[in-house]
Amino acid sequence: MLKANEMELPSGTPEEVGMSTEGLNGIDELMQKFVDDEVIQGAVVGIGRRGKVAYYEAHGFSDQDTRAPMQRDAMFQMASSTKPILGVAAMMMIEEGLFKLGDPVEKYIPEFKDIKVAVLKEPADEDISPEWVFKDIPEYRLVDVHRPLTIHDLLTHTSGLASSGLGSAVAKWKRGPEEILETWIPQVAAGPLDFQPGTRWAYSGTVGLDVVARIIEIVSGQRFNEFVQKRIFDPLDMKDTCWNLPKEKVSRLVVIRGDKKSWQKPTGYFSGSYLIISSARDYMRFEQMLVNGGILFGNRLISEESVALMSTNKVGDLYGNVDKGGKTKGVGFGYTVGITIDPLLANSPRGEGTCGWGVAAGTVSWSEPKRELTVVLMVQQPTQEVPNELAKAVSAAITD
Repeated sequence: MLKANEMELPSGTPEEVGMSTEGLNGIDELMQKFVDDEVIQGAVVGIGRRGKVAYYEAHGFSDQDTRAPMQRDAMFQMASSTKPILGVAAMMMIEEGLFKLGDPVEKYIPEFKDIKVAVLKEPADEDISPEWVFKDIPEYRLVDVHRPLTIHDLLTHTSGLASSGLGSAVAKWKRGPEEILETWIPQVAAGPLDFQPGTRWAYSGTVGLDVVARIIEIVSGQRFNEFVQKRIFDPLDMKDTCWNLPKEKVSRLVVIRGDKKSWQKPTGYFSGSYLIISSARDYMRFEQMLVNGGILFGNRLISEESVALMSTNKVGDLYGNVDKGGKTKGVGFGYTVGITIDPLLANSPRGEGTCGWGVAAGTVSWSEPKRELTVVLMVQQPTQEVPNELAKAVSAAITD
């Protein structure tokens, strides 16, 4: 058993890890400008390279109204930054032979058998699934799936389950406040799907990966939160990461102006898609474990092969935002994480092989195994500009 001080990530000067002090100091100015321009209220940024923390600073305010300064140990609503944790848990199940990527979901949750796909009523001789349906629901009909829904489909967002299409718009289910994975996921199995499994990439923000979380519960014999606590959080000493925020830590939670504080209400719904609360300290550990090939502090969570499996493109050319009728080039999607395949084609400052995620709440983190780099950006105002500019600054600060 390692002592507490032996479970801290070591610090190093930028020059010790092949980075520039001047370049990293420029991040102070960058974040301050975003705060001054009210793009974000504040941020905590952590950057590690070659196993050492080279930059770890807080900027701006944890509360805009009181002007309380942001602290490095501030806690954030992580939203979809939860998803890579589910990805690692899934890799553990695969390694242990408890499920396979190609397994039909119905093998574990029988209610998914014979799930249907929603398509436009007309033309009757062609099955058309609109990409997005939010209101003005068109007439529709239901057709059979061409093949069973699989765990692979769920982990890659190619399932068509709850991805803002026609099936989502006409679905009758609605999660109540007392639901848990065991009671909710069988209801989701009523469908219908938005498109045929495996034919499209469309983000399932709050449901698809929760089905995987439920399967993990079934095959492991543990509730998802208990499994993740024992198998991921404890070995990495992620002591601030939780679904239910302890009373003694409430003062550390960043206050978002206008937030209804729903995140502070105790829940028994332990989502694999969102709802986790955490800190930059904890997520730097998680990302460093991935850069290390699945190991940190002498604790191996998953194998190097599983890290590679998780972080290589699994969806062909399906992934990418629709842009002027085409797809974004140079990017892909693995198991719960987006991937930079070709930085030049993607016009991205992140390096080849970068993988990571983070969307709705603003938090973003990524790992770059080739450059031995980890980056954690904790903010509570989601923008594309802030993580992109940070990535440019980080890349510019690398000297070798």
